[in-house]
Amino acid sequence: MNSLLLAAAFAMVVRSLAANRLDRWNLGAPLVMVLTGVVVGLFEPSAIAEGLNTESVQHAAEIILAVLLFVDATEVRAGRLWGAYPGLVARVLLVAMPVSIAVAALLGWLLFPTLPWAVLLLVACVTVPTDFAPAERVVRDRGLSVRVRGTLNVESGYNDGIVSPLFLFALILAGDDSQDRTPLEALGTVLPFALKAVVAGVVIGALLGWLMDLAHQAGWVSDQSARVAVLLAPLLTYTATVAIDGNGFVASFVCGIAFRYVHRLLKARRVRTGRAEARTDALNTDLHLLEDVTGLLTMTMWFVVGIAAVLIFYLGVSWQVLLFCAAVLTVVRLVPVFLALTGSRMPRRERLLVGALGPRGTTTIVFGLLAFNRLPVGNAADTILTITVVCVLGSVALHGVGATPFQRLLAKWNAGMTKPDAR
Repeated sequence: MNSLLLAAAFAMVVRSLAANRLDRWNLGAPLVMVLTGVVVGLFEPSAIAEGLNTESVQHAAEIILAVLLFVDATEVRAGRLWGAYPGLVARVLLVAMPVSIAVAALLGWLLFPTLPWAVLLLVACVTVPTDFAPAERVVRDRGLSVRVRGTLNVESGYNDGIVSPLFLFALILAGDDSQDRTPLEALGTVLPFALKAVVAGVVIGALLGWLMDLAHQAGWVSDQSARVAVLLAPLLTYTATVAIDGNGFVASFVCGIAFRYVHRLLKARRVRTGRAEARTDALNTDLHLLEDVTGLLTMTMWFVVGIAAVLIFYLGVSWQVLLFCAAVLTVVRLVPVFLALTGSRMPRRERLLVGALGPRGTTTIVFGLLAFNRLPVGNAADTILTITVVCVLGSVALHGVGATPFQRLLAKWNAGMTKPDAR
């Protein structure tokens, strides 16, 4: 364990010290940490499966997911719940994403007929949510219109929180030994979990946002203490919600939404009454430490993927897994998104871009690790781990390493076009 921590820490330091140079070479943090994990895993391949399938790894993955969900929820720009383009975001999240999950489950049934349908639903929940960690340079490219970037940012921030209850339902139904397994019993478990989570998330997030605002106005809080308080918010929300038998993931996500909404609401009220604070960027400043810690946790997850890649190499990767992951990363997302956006103000080119830009990252990794740890040892758990690793590595190659060629293609596409619509 000490050697793993040393290798991970060393790779993170090197990546941090040479971030700008490595980015110019198109060697982002995901690729660097994955390669480091592969190298480390090659030295002790026999201990990988036992190390990954532990209670400590499960708890670490749960905490990391709670933090990521909170951060995603607080990063919605323009102070609006659904961003600047609510109609487009709703089409992608509430129409395209459920269709993609259904198509992924159906494709899994065709390729893995021995797996129960609950496991197939679990696989779909693991592989469909998007995360722009492997492709940050692409989504920030000014060659993309503001409309495309805004839709993608809000989608990537919200899709994991929306999928989380369905993931928990599928996990219980697929054979989590700690819960009931019949559909009605699983649904009866998930619904109270979700309701408690929503209430806990709203209460804790709104209360924390209000108290933070009061503390800033009264001058009671320092810059450092404010950052620490925000860092503890997802941990407090997750543990408190789990203590009352609620879904800590949903609670963390809802807490982030409520926290940001209350902060923006109080700020807007002071602006209207002429009592706006001088420090208008308080929220973004308070989030800095949490965002830095999230970046560190994300790099850790990519390191774990590299280690797991060695394991699945020894287990073997079937053509069914390769075909499934290739389809999930391309047509399973692109076609539903394109059709869901048909009839909107988006031209065909932008609809294709939103569908094509669907990298998989930390959310898929954490969901996959949770499923691998909580399912009984056997074919289902091994298949989910294999699909998780192949899907994420494929996304790194397609959306990360392939970012520069894609940017060049964007430049050619936009060469003969008018200025992108700022809407």
